[in-house]
Amino acid sequence: MSTAQDERAALSALLLEVGPDAPTLCGGWRTRDLAAHLVLRERRPDAAPGILVPLLAGYTDHVQAGIANRHWPTLVEQVRTGPPLLSPYRLLDAQVNGLEFFVHHEDVRRAEGDWKPRQLAAATEDELWGRLTLVGRVGYRKSPVGVVLQRPGGATITVKGGPRTVTLCGEPSELVLHAFGRDAVQLETTGADVDVQAVLGLDRAF
Repeated sequence: MSTAQDERAALSALLLEVGPDAPTLCGGWRTRDLAAHLVLRERRPDAAPGILVPLLAGYTDHVQAGIANRHWPTLVEQVRTGPPLLSPYRLLDAQVNGLEFFVHHEDVRRAEGDWKPRQLAAATEDELWGRLTLVGRVGYRKSPVGVVLQRPGGATITVKGGPRTVTLCGEPSELVLHAFGRDAVQLETTGADVDVQAVLGLDRAF
């Protein structure tokens, strides 16, 4: 199975376990809102553009609210089974859904506060590392200083240049979550204190 398939299955099982009103790391979203977002993204191409385009966000929010009110087991089943057969999201599942479902799975896992990083397969960590250049460039685009991402063992990616640099070191999975704006991560930092605080305090929202 691909990372996308593994994370989709694990997230779906967790959603059923915690119920529709559990907290997440996605702003003010509860689990029903997160599930509705995933269903809208894959099954409502008419409303999905508003996820990224503020001008269209009103319609997207309206559609998402309607989806969120569906019977909870039905909504989770739609997350689990994914998009229609001929949807681009199904055809490109491994390419476009691995990060999405990994991050949202952790959004639910880590929202309660009593969490530990999962021990992911080496192949999964390598896959996430391969996506970090683009993810990091977007997440740290507003940084006033340079940002280098480093995994255990020493491999690095420079995602933002600058005369002063902050290095964030951790497993690729932790670095991905931080680049996506999540603070419930385990990372080590290197750099001047003022620069480190500037990077950690960034608005890293996509």
